[in-house]
Amino acid sequence: MTTRREPTARQMRLAVELRRLRSSAGLTAREAASLLGVSHVQISHIESGLTGVSEERLRQIAAHYACTDEALIQTLVAMATDRTRGWWEQYRGRLPTAYLDLSELEHHAGYRWDVDFLHIPGLLQTEDYARALFSYVNPEFPKPEVELRVEHRMRRKAVIERPRPAPYEAVIHEAALRIRVGDRGAARTQLGRVLELSEARHVTVRVIPFELDGFAGAGSAMVYAGGPIPKLDTVVRDGPHGTVFIDAEAQLCRFRTLFRRLEAASLEPERSRDFIHKLAKEL
Repeated sequence: MTTRREPTARQMRLAVELRRLRSSAGLTAREAASLLGVSHVQISHIESGLTGVSEERLRQIAAHYACTDEALIQTLVAMATDRTRGWWEQYRGRLPTAYLDLSELEHHAGYRWDVDFLHIPGLLQTEDYARALFSYVNPEFPKPEVELRVEHRMRRKAVIERPRPAPYEAVIHEAALRIRVGDRGAARTQLGRVLELSEARHVTVRVIPFELDGFAGAGSAMVYAGGPIPKLDTVVRDGPHGTVFIDAEAQLCRFRTLFRRLEAASLEPERSRDFIHKLAKEL
């Protein structure tokens, strides 16, 4: 197979899972290569996402690694044989790779949870809100660069607006709802957009109010994308040095627990809508 120059996050996740299977089997790359009748370089390329793997080869790998988790194998086969070239590929070379990887991840996600404390989650943002946000964070960017990012963000919303959308839940702190990223009119429109989307059957919006006692979770912002099976979930977090994709099973378990704690601390959906409506009337 042709060697890839820049594997996508989905291709890298497949590679990581195959490396984990080998490690769980107690095999070195050379030992695995010997069992499969290939060179250790080929194993290295597969486990680095630089080379794809066929369904036949993947099932052979699973057998030699004594993997009996058929749900996992089937999911990995689907990932390995997926030839989707999504709309995000139009932005390759024009936007940072992390933007494309996030678009691909949420396109395939079975469900999505967002937690945010300072900004309205990206999938709920209006054009004016996103434009004001990108312009402020990147003041050195010329207008076309800002508009490209706004365009990409608006296209990402397809995952909650398409005919068969995945379930989506957002937990938003009151601070994010009150901070005026744009002017007063843009803030009112943005709150109206959140309210409109919260009425959809597949969308749940919850608010964490300032008045909540004993809340110390303000550093817990995350995007949680549900995979076909829990083992293939992914957490995305923005850090000072860029976007981080987290897929270690223990970490996923920790973030699932954390989300449930934040969910429990928030207002019920109906009370959250009333809360947002009240904030909008104050503007």
